[in-house]
Amino acid sequence: MIVYPREYNAFKEAVFSALATEAGGARALPIIPLSFMDWPETDMRVQVALARAKRQPRSQLGRWAKRQLIRGQYNWARRYFAAHPQEIAVAWNGLTGSRKAFLDGARDAGASTLHAELAPLPDRVTLDAAGVNFESSVPRNPDFFIDWAKSNPASMEDNWRKLSAELTARPSRRRDVKQDSGLLPDTPFLFCPLQVPRDSQITLFSGWTKDLPGFLSALRCAVDSLPEGWHLRLKEHPSAKLSLSDSLAPVLATGRAVLDNSTNSLEQLAASRGVVTVNSSMAIQAFFFDKPVIVTGDAFFALKGLTEPCRSEMELHEAFAKVDQLRFDSKLREAFMTWLVCEYYPMFSIFKKNLNYDRNAFARALARAAERQR
Repeated sequence: MIVYPREYNAFKEAVFSALATEAGGARALPIIPLSFMDWPETDMRVQVALARAKRQPRSQLGRWAKRQLIRGQYNWARRYFAAHPQEIAVAWNGLTGSRKAFLDGARDAGASTLHAELAPLPDRVTLDAAGVNFESSVPRNPDFFIDWAKSNPASMEDNWRKLSAELTARPSRRRDVKQDSGLLPDTPFLFCPLQVPRDSQITLFSGWTKDLPGFLSALRCAVDSLPEGWHLRLKEHPSAKLSLSDSLAPVLATGRAVLDNSTNSLEQLAASRGVVTVNSSMAIQAFFFDKPVIVTGDAFFALKGLTEPCRSEMELHEAFAKVDQLRFDSKLREAFMTWLVCEYYPMFSIFKKNLNYDRNAFARALARAAERQR
């Protein structure tokens, strides 16, 4: 049986429902209950979970209250799963705040845990016992994917590129950020799909740029290194609630950058000569268009040959200066993407409220979660 904090989101609840079917049942928690009998690890776990919370308290009283909430949630999860170690703790994302405390409590109690999240590929989800995004269990050794491809020749024949027909631009929540078709210049440009400032991808895994304003500052300094005739083309994230206009102004003032919040993101990606990002999932979508990708942050796809990881401002300048010469290892990309499609991202979709998912893959994800805890 799985136990999870309810999300009040139809898609997320559908994923939990599918997991419950394969696990033999579920207990959905409308709220994570509280317990204030501490464990030896409570203070340490609470400190990390609070530091990772998306919404940071603005006052000392608010911080105390949130600390007590996370403390109670960790303690309850630890106590519950100590009494029910055969049950599996599942949370959406699970890297921040209350849901991290919930999963940490289960892990410390000896129970299995599973993180669920959207996948960067259409009709796929992430189910990973270790975590999601940079904290996922995706191997970081390029040789792993090459060796896997050699051992699975039949899988390599099932071309991952057919998923490109299902790629769609994310719907926008803002009137000033659109997904319209438009005319794009013939001059070469790098496309920079910006991310949601408070998303865990940014708050936890931005690396040396630290946050989105820091990333934009790095772009401002590096943009003059682009070859003559090139420009940087930026687009704000369609789900970002607040505009980044203040942070964007300095890079736009260089005259080498353009903000295009109107043209469809995939059209801009297709027309570009490459992509630069902190760690956006559009980096993986860029593989469908055979684009070189510059990555400045922490990401499971920031592997040399797969992308162009830049671990410092100097490396970013160098990548911009030679952007017209950037290459990638096509065999590595083929192996990497085929592994993601065949082994890592289970198929999942909803059509007219009917679930369509890979039951074997969901069962394997639950089994891996149990195996990891042992």
